[in-house]
Amino acid sequence: MPQVPQTLDALAVRAWCGLALEALGRAREEIDAINVYPVADGDTGTNLYLTVESAAGAVEAVFAAHDAVAGGASDASAFSGASGASGEGAAGAAERPTLADAVRAMAHGALIGARGNSGTILAQLLRGMAEVLAADDETARTDDGQGLRLALRQAADSARQAVAHPVEGTVLTVASAAADAASGAEGDCGTVARAAYEGARAALAATPGQLAALKRAGVVDAGGRGLVAVLAALVETFTGEAPGAAAAVPVLMGHARVEAAAVEPLGDVGECADPAPAPEEGGPAFEVIYLLEAEGAAVDRLRERLDQLGDSLVVVGGDGLWNVHVHVDDAGAAVEAGVEAGRPYRIRITHFGAGDAHMAGAAGRPVRERVQRAVVAVVPGEGLAGLYTEAGATTVLARPEEPPASGELVEAIRRAHAREVVLLPNDADLRHTAAAAAEQVRADGVRVALIPTRSAVQGIAALAVHEPERRFDEDVVSMTSAAGATRYAELAVAERESWTMAGICQAGDILGLIEGDVAVIGSDITATAETVLDRMLSAGGEMVTLVLGDEAPGTIAAHLEARVRESYLAVDTVVYRGGRQGALLLIGVE
Repeated sequence: MPQVPQTLDALAVRAWCGLALEALGRAREEIDAINVYPVADGDTGTNLYLTVESAAGAVEAVFAAHDAVAGGASDASAFSGASGASGEGAAGAAERPTLADAVRAMAHGALIGARGNSGTILAQLLRGMAEVLAADDETARTDDGQGLRLALRQAADSARQAVAHPVEGTVLTVASAAADAASGAEGDCGTVARAAYEGARAALAATPGQLAALKRAGVVDAGGRGLVAVLAALVETFTGEAPGAAAAVPVLMGHARVEAAAVEPLGDVGECADPAPAPEEGGPAFEVIYLLEAEGAAVDRLRERLDQLGDSLVVVGGDGLWNVHVHVDDAGAAVEAGVEAGRPYRIRITHFGAGDAHMAGAAGRPVRERVQRAVVAVVPGEGLAGLYTEAGATTVLARPEEPPASGELVEAIRRAHAREVVLLPNDADLRHTAAAAAEQVRADGVRVALIPTRSAVQGIAALAVHEPERRFDEDVVSMTSAAGATRYAELAVAERESWTMAGICQAGDILGLIEGDVAVIGSDITATAETVLDRMLSAGGEMVTLVLGDEAPGTIAAHLEARVRESYLAVDTVVYRGGRQGALLLIGVE
């Protein structure tokens, strides 16, 4: 059995994230089912799970980075002749992440991965905790519960401040109750966590009496259920015991009282809007979410503008990076407001479909039928996302250094709403993540085939031969064959001095990677690209695909096209704009 942390340190944060993710995974469908406020779009549990998955992944990345440093220190000590008696104590402990490292990673991961109303607010709750726990403040002690008390108070207050029009009976109410209960608890972190959990649990039971939409539906607030689940995981982190069935959380389903294990709840009930209109009154048609790089003053103006455009407005974050969530009728205007404030990216626009509480007259519309087959693809830039979408694929945008988690792929597969799905990860490092997502969706009865594409250009080749009318197995074989017959390469800029298969590179060098390995090191982008292309075409080929990143020179495409035309007869070239895709240039030869 894992050792129970005695203090609030990096290991405790890691354990908490893992336990919270497990709890939300178990409760996801239940929470989706009670999601009624402000929009009954049935994805609260999913959104919360994805938010915590991103937070947990960021924490794991911090530990992995420190493990790598510790491993290097161990190797160095071996060469210096140090005895092993004190190796773990000196190197391992020295390289273990600090509490500040872990909580900052948790908050950042939640911020960039936040989904929906509830996920956005949960991200701000975690950020509020991090502001206290990462501070160099002797009053924020983490061994006697004082730091945790202060962190829970800051979490509740900062989340409420992030919401344009706070409403009682939502996760904000539950968070405040948890902080109030924790403030009166004396003792260690386990004692404080249990007090916060009990306070949140009592507040959750009272939410139907505070919000008419919940009372009409006969449910508690879904977002509040999620927070109770996360706090139950916090109790388990410090005590080794999860609040059990004896401490069950009331869940009103229909109008009959049902008891559910408190360790499993979570949700996304529009914790941040004015009281929801009745379904017949209608409401905004779109949910708009994006990350935004902007200064604080510009974000203040953005809040005012978005508050005029719609409702359910939540803006969380800080230090130049923000997560923006709003419900509007004019999605374009909401995005344009972000452009005026700074640089929006990871833009997600969701149309509230038939049956959603915001859509007037939706009750009489038929439920959208599943299509027979769909393609879901991970793409590295907005330009390729547009190309794949035009070809009929459902896309998941992967930012440099921000690969999608399995939950995000699961959500995309479900969004495709098909009986059969072909999944293109387009990255060798995503194969296991994609396999986990495929396995999870198969449990829902969806037939999923994973084609192990290692580059977006292989995905383009696979998509080009996709024929939905064919038998599923035949289509998958054809797409797999096309992807496998496509050799791939990319150009990138070296970030630091490193050993490579082509020699030693310096920071700023242009690297030409063929099939994932550095094959060429150069100083000029165009010349390096030409060398890489010549090496690839030396083995033959009929088609060259070039995908240009935003940082690639404007003349490189014409130069490479001319090179192919003059030196390789009967080889065609096609050029696409990839946008902010990370790599300067992607090359495919088939």
